[in-house]
Amino acid sequence: MACALRDPFQPLPYLFLYGGENCGKSTFHESFSCLITKGIESANQALTSQSGFNGELAGAIIAYVEEIDISKTPGAHSKLKEWVVARMIPIRRMLLVTDADGKIQGLITSRDIQGEKPMKILEKTGGSFRDLLVGDLMTLKSKLEVLLMGDVLRAKVGDIIATLKEVDRQHAIVVDTDPHSGELAVRGIFSLAQIGRQLGLEISPTQRATTFADLEWAMHHHS
Repeated sequence: MACALRDPFQPLPYLFLYGGENCGKSTFHESFSCLITKGIESANQALTSQSGFNGELAGAIIAYVEEIDISKTPGAHSKLKEWVVARMIPIRRMLLVTDADGKIQGLITSRDIQGEKPMKILEKTGGSFRDLLVGDLMTLKSKLEVLLMGDVLRAKVGDIIATLKEVDRQHAIVVDTDPHSGELAVRGIFSLAQIGRQLGLEISPTQRATTFADLEWAMHHHS
């Protein structure tokens, strides 16, 4: 515990606590959470997620896995092994949401899941966090901020940051026209947090960005 508090970014041993129910296995991380206000996170969802989404582990000092049968989750054993031996764990904070045909329907981020949005929804609808669906929390495609590939190729990093801050968004999708179908195709995604990490800066979101709905309307009326 002393090492985790003194050097939180240094890798620590993997601890496996085995015992029957209600024997106190959870006492370790629960007592730790009494000493610090943040940094103790459950890794159950990240371990069992088939999408690789693990945004809840960002900034974690101690990540714990409660009783869980990883044999029922393909890839969980390999993922756990990677976490134990890796010096750094890649954090995936964002996922594109697609339909059965692979067409993008929206985007969901760790900010959507861990922010105020779930509580506001539950205050209106009742129920618990487990009752919420991805569709309840994600940002719909029509409301996503979109940048054209041609504009991005001419833009500077500062231009991207300014655009995202102006519209108070963490992400923007870069699109181009598919030469075969004539429809909008996703070419990439900008993340304000990722830009900040690569520049060594902490950037918080504050030319009006265009949405999918705006682009599709414009393409339809100019065809």
